[in-house]
Amino acid sequence: MSQHQKELDRHFAWFENKLPPRPAQFVGWVRKPSSIYVRIPLAFLLVIGGFLSFLPVLGLWMLPLGLLLFAQDVPPLQKPMAQGLGWIERKWLERQRAKLERERVKRMQ
Repeated sequence: MSQHQKELDRHFAWFENKLPPRPAQFVGWVRKPSSIYVRIPLAFLLVIGGFLSFLPVLGLWMLPLGLLLFAQDVPPLQKPMAQGLGWIERKWLERQRAKLERERVKRMQ
């Protein structure tokens, strides 16, 4: 397993922990190697849906999710997706810290 694949797995695990139980269970199932025959078509449909985001219900959010699923099986996508997820995680944590700091300052006043 490559370093980037390990990094993607770590980000997926972090993401699964943030989800409610049922969606987290689905994400865990889709990530299993035995689910490749579901993961690839699902990723393809999400990418297509992302490009059709001008239509109702479909949205741009589908594109990165589809690419993320493709990255599970396409090694050239693993590095950029791992880097992108690392950036998102850092920003998320910075935002959480800033929020806690604001609340702490508010309580002290």
